[in-house]
Amino acid sequence: MSDYKRGLGQSLGMRQETKINPRLYQAMDLLYMPLMDLQQHLKQELLVNPFLEFSELADEIEEHPVEEPEEDEDEMDWEEILLNGFDVGGRRQQYDGDRETFMPTPAAPPDLWDHLREQLNLLTLAPRDLLLGEEIVGNVDREGFLTCSLEEVVESLNEHLSEEEPELLGEIGPYTIEDAERLLEVVQGFTPSGIGARNLQETLLIQLRQRGEDEGLPYRLVRDHFEQLVNHRWSELSKEHGISAKEVQNAADEIAKLDPKPGLKHADMSDNYVTPDLIVEKIDGEYHVFHNDSSLPRLKLSRSYREVARDKNQFKGDNKAFITKKLNSAQWMIQAIEQRRQTMLKVMGFIVDRQREFFEKGVEHLRPLTLREVAEHIDMHESTVSRVTNDKYAQTPRGVLPLKYFFSSGLSTDYGEDVSARGIRARIEKLVADENPKKPLTDQAIVDRLKAEGVQIARRTVAKYRDQLGILSARMRKRV
Repeated sequence: MSDYKRGLGQSLGMRQETKINPRLYQAMDLLYMPLMDLQQHLKQELLVNPFLEFSELADEIEEHPVEEPEEDEDEMDWEEILLNGFDVGGRRQQYDGDRETFMPTPAAPPDLWDHLREQLNLLTLAPRDLLLGEEIVGNVDREGFLTCSLEEVVESLNEHLSEEEPELLGEIGPYTIEDAERLLEVVQGFTPSGIGARNLQETLLIQLRQRGEDEGLPYRLVRDHFEQLVNHRWSELSKEHGISAKEVQNAADEIAKLDPKPGLKHADMSDNYVTPDLIVEKIDGEYHVFHNDSSLPRLKLSRSYREVARDKNQFKGDNKAFITKKLNSAQWMIQAIEQRRQTMLKVMGFIVDRQREFFEKGVEHLRPLTLREVAEHIDMHESTVSRVTNDKYAQTPRGVLPLKYFFSSGLSTDYGEDVSARGIRARIEKLVADENPKKPLTDQAIVDRLKAEGVQIARRTVAKYRDQLGILSARMRKRV
């Protein structure tokens, strides 16, 4: 066996590698950015690159100034009036000078826990009870339910006091389950009604009690027959209470009006505004796509800095490298933004052509579409189309819709054309909405209806789409 030595060594070699240009990363990021993010990005670029500046309509007007009409001698000098004031207690000079200006700042609305603590502090509770009440409130989740058992609340609070404030624990004594139950009952009396419950059944009972309906049929159904109620076993309930199934259903309808997640009333409901990147309009019978970039800074190369950069003799070394880098970056940014605009128009143009029936007739006529189909049509990579459509919205005659809305898988039909899965879900939803509640459509009946319309679909697929739409089974939807 030959001897050999182990160790580290160096050697020279040549190989080919594919490396992505940093600007390609930037171009992909620009494609990915929604309109609002792109606005902020371009404003930042304007700050760091002196070769970029706004391109506004005013620049063109300066080259072709418009002659102003002669001023009418009898016309009121509104500027003089606004500057000097009238019936406001003095002239403008009186208010000039350094003044501190405050910008209006929206305040965050109080959340659920702030709301509960405020109600807790309004009560005349002993400090010992107030501390336990705050512990209980802190364990309520955003939906309004208590997230742990009372045993865990008591154990956690006693353990915390023994480690952090043993003197206080010796003064007030350890907490018991009875203390926690008493304080939980106090918290459950707060608004919104049903707060602090340990499960859905308890929150419904709390709401019915606070409405003064703790002696009625709805309360008894929730208290004694909750499982049967949830499973819509009307016949069993009617026999046990000696009433008709219709009366049981009416009671169930009253229970359905209660709030199953009362804490969400105080959840953060801040509006998420959407700015559409594209606009689709029907003009003379044809659909046209426009960019909604009126608020987007239009960039151009700064004329003054270009004049400076032309004199290459006065720049050497680092200054010359800086000028070259910034000028190239500015030119590339302008080209990249224009390329982004053209790519988005191409993608949306193909979507509009493909989904014309959707714009004309509605969601049931949405055709199946994949990223690959769009990519092949516009001669780009599928990942590029994915970036273009991600988090982008279009204002259409059918409303403001995300571009991803137009993409879905398809099902085959007898007449040779595929139909979108989203359109099938809309059709199922309409069939259920129009059904006879006394004889609701089963999944197989929906399959038969769709097959009669030429759509080939399996019963399990109908069941899956029905679950996605939040539609109950036929047995659960049946009315008497």
